[in-house]
Amino acid sequence: MTGFPWAALAANLGVTLVAVAVVMGVACLVGLRRDRHDGVDVVWGLGFVVIALVSAVTAGLLDPAGSTWRRVLVVLLVAVWGGRLAWHVGRRNHGRPEDRRYVDLRRRAPATFLAKIYPTQGAVMWIVSLPVQIACYGGVGGWGVAVTVAGVALWAVGFVFETVGDAQLARFTADPAHRGEVMDRGLWRYTRHPNYFGDACVWWGLGVLALHHPAGLVGLVGVAAITANLVKGTGAALLERDIAARRPGYADYVRRTSGFLPMPPRTPMPPRTPMPPRTGSSRPTNTP
Repeated sequence: MTGFPWAALAANLGVTLVAVAVVMGVACLVGLRRDRHDGVDVVWGLGFVVIALVSAVTAGLLDPAGSTWRRVLVVLLVAVWGGRLAWHVGRRNHGRPEDRRYVDLRRRAPATFLAKIYPTQGAVMWIVSLPVQIACYGGVGGWGVAVTVAGVALWAVGFVFETVGDAQLARFTADPAHRGEVMDRGLWRYTRHPNYFGDACVWWGLGVLALHHPAGLVGLVGVAAITANLVKGTGAALLERDIAARRPGYADYVRRTSGFLPMPPRTPMPPRTPMPPRTGSSRPTNTP
């Protein structure tokens, strides 16, 4: 791994660690002022944009021989993804009660719930961002162009899945005729979590993008971390922990639909039957 600016990257890691601490500190203060802490989900996407920008600027100062166009590309990809995600989550949560995950966490551990939300998410954010930081350093030689094309292509697949999946679910939720039904149309017919699958693809694309140098292998630690979290952590596994007990029809949806990777349904789609009127939230059963 000769020729890679390791010292500059190490300094970048320190700078971004401070940047993440500032972002999460501000988010915590805002959450305390509002007495509502699900706003950290909006900060999640924006935090990566901050990391990308800080990394690109720092790399320009510490590694002037590196590739400027790659830095611009990395910032653009992260900004498009993170900006859209923040906008989507903010719009989804506007005018609704606080996300029950944060309400439950505060009820279970009132003395420590702030520490479990902000420092934990900040640490995960910093680890996941490793490929973004690494991609900003070093030149483009050898396989650099090939992995760049492959990384952008994979990022694009993920972005389409995440964006289209969220849009399909939002339209489904907005129609009162679907109250009580399970969203099993469009991309949701092939995976129960097209948005999470898309998120994972976005990060694998960024991970591949950082492989312009073998140093990028370190960044795959962050990609593996976000993928594990989406599948087994606060993503799909947490969402589905008790949803089948709360929502009729979801257990059948689980039996016929892939949990993560898009695949054809395992059994034919059942005929739709009208659901009786329901009171309470009109969110579909597979709303993240």
